[in-house]
Amino acid sequence: MVKISTFLSMVICLAMPNQFFAMHSNLLVKNAVYSSSENKNDSVKNNAASQLFVFGNSAKNKKNTLINNALVYDDTKGFGFDFNSASNVKINANSFSITKPAYFSIAVPEGNYQVEVTIGSAEKDSKVTIKAESRRLMLNEFAVKKGQKITQTFNVNVRNIKIDDQTNISLKDREKEILNWDHKLTLEFLGEVSIQSIKITRKDNLTVVYLAGDSTVTDQDVEPWASWGQFITNYFDQNIVVANYAYSGSSLSSFKGANRLKKILSEIKKGDYLFVEFGHNDEKIKGEGNGAFGSYSTLLTEFVNSAKEKGAIPVLVTPTQRRFFNENGTLKETHGEFPAAMRAVAQKNNIALIDVTKMTTELYETWGDEPSRKAFVQYPANTFPGQEKALDDNTHFNGFGANEIAFCVLKGIRELDIPLKKHIKKETPDYNPKKPNFISSWTLPMSARFEIVKPDGN
Repeated sequence: MVKISTFLSMVICLAMPNQFFAMHSNLLVKNAVYSSSENKNDSVKNNAASQLFVFGNSAKNKKNTLINNALVYDDTKGFGFDFNSASNVKINANSFSITKPAYFSIAVPEGNYQVEVTIGSAEKDSKVTIKAESRRLMLNEFAVKKGQKITQTFNVNVRNIKIDDQTNISLKDREKEILNWDHKLTLEFLGEVSIQSIKITRKDNLTVVYLAGDSTVTDQDVEPWASWGQFITNYFDQNIVVANYAYSGSSLSSFKGANRLKKILSEIKKGDYLFVEFGHNDEKIKGEGNGAFGSYSTLLTEFVNSAKEKGAIPVLVTPTQRRFFNENGTLKETHGEFPAAMRAVAQKNNIALIDVTKMTTELYETWGDEPSRKAFVQYPANTFPGQEKALDDNTHFNGFGANEIAFCVLKGIRELDIPLKKHIKKETPDYNPKKPNFISSWTLPMSARFEIVKPDGN
């Protein structure tokens, strides 16, 4: 696997494809002020339910953790600026700002956390994008006028591989170093940033939306790859948290075999949701007893009934289309009988269904052959450092495309008779795949880490 990591001096948007980007790389200490001269070993970890970090070299708040220097994360303190980004941070009188994307991490146990970020500067306007863990979008270019102070709140799921004393999730080698599976809650800050404070609070009463799926659903850890599961996080209110267990290259059988379904079932509770989208890789499984109306349908039934037994609400999601066009401008059907098989399972078992196959067919055909390329990872050679060959992927989305698919899923939720639709943020626009957005209006800053190797599965 080729992975390239550098820092750039600007924030880059997908709307500017000729530019490039790069970079890669216990708890609250009360009544403490941290500076570069402090002995790290003097830190005392605290398992308080809430942790409040206040930034600034003029801040005077003895009840919380004051940070007056761009501290580098280490496991002794359990917090700090991470992934070689501390040099991008400037500590101001009552906030921190950045010159390039920066990461702030806090060591926390597995669980769901409410994050409250206070934004604002007396000297300049702010326009802040925040992503959590493996690039889950939490705040999209949120603007705060000079002299104002606004707190934004969102929820983040933090997890580990442990199920019980004998059983763990099996991770692929490519997953072992991604942000979703470390022992930290990591926030990535991009744009015109002025952050006054960060507060995190453990929340055990949130409704959890669990996601089971493949590379078109998972939290893609690095640019330019993206999936709808890491963008839909931006559109739910403070009562919802998304726990995305999807992974690249997975089928129903491999997802179950890696103990991911077992992990979900060990945590899911009454009123939670399990969204299930598979098909891309299930189609490759040949042999007697397999196929759309064989093992695929049997496993789908097992997944949804297992969730129902726990009092949760399963939702089936037909697979996203691949971008392959006929000469007449219509889309080729590459999934065979698999979408029909999922629809049949939903009808037979009285399960809610979102027909993303149908919506993405309409979406791509409305865009047309050439414009639809802008929603996928298709970039000419040398767009990114070390990229000697063109990226020409017709399955995996970039950030713009993943966000459009998230809108399709939200449209499906709104059309279903499930309580979750009441928790879509009111400002989220209605969506019609026959009247889609275009990349010319897409300005979300790209994250600071990338690789040119395709995700597993195609």
